[in-house]
Amino acid sequence: MKKIISYNVNGIRAAIKKGLLEWMQEENADIICLQETKAKEDQVPTDEITLAGYLYQYYFSAQKAGYSGVAIFCKEKPNHITYGTGIDYMDFEGRNLRVDFDTFSVMSLYLPSASNIDRLDFKYQYMDDFFTYITELKKEIPNLIICGDYNICHKAIDIHDPIRNAKVSGFLPEERAWVDKFVDHGFIDSFRVFHTEPHQYSWWTYRANARNNNKGWRIDYNMVAEPMKDRILGASILQEVKHSDHCPIVVEIKA
Repeated sequence: MKKIISYNVNGIRAAIKKGLLEWMQEENADIICLQETKAKEDQVPTDEITLAGYLYQYYFSAQKAGYSGVAIFCKEKPNHITYGTGIDYMDFEGRNLRVDFDTFSVMSLYLPSASNIDRLDFKYQYMDDFFTYITELKKEIPNLIICGDYNICHKAIDIHDPIRNAKVSGFLPEERAWVDKFVDHGFIDSFRVFHTEPHQYSWWTYRANARNNNKGWRIDYNMVAEPMKDRILGASILQEVKHSDHCPIVVEIKA
């Protein structure tokens, strides 16, 4: 069995100060995918991460300092690492990183948010181009797991107030339809294989005591390619873990 965790840490250096490395050591996952690292590799205490059990560390940072960025930490050495997608405007922001093993591949994805109308157009372009990229990639790598912050709530059950947020980016009809398409074209929302109950979220605004009141959004997913369906052993959201405004999500697969 392989245990894979995805976690938007909202700044890896800040999360480390809040006990991230100690938690990683206790959780003992085989692979950890991080998003929104907000740091270059030389700004990260790689030796301390090695001591936490992750000898193999890969970082793909944004060109802009203190912004975006993804990373993957592995217990075992991957066969191959792919930095970015080869699509320049995506890769400038450090949003995709993939590691390949013998029987599966894992991507850390940080899909853009859209705090204003300009970024919404950017997000839609990214979604379209990413879908095309993944459609081609699946032909080469069918056993693909895409872990990360998708910045989209798929269904009403995934958000605390679907009525009031109906016109808010992250829950717009066009965004939700894109997730529908993504699933329909061969990806499984691993968490929903095991959990159909409401009030399961992975992100909470820092405003209005939202986390303590569990007024959250489920925008982080471990999407598993359809050919791996019978290899999904478990999935969970670790809502009690608090190094970030997100929490970690877990998928366990048969190796």
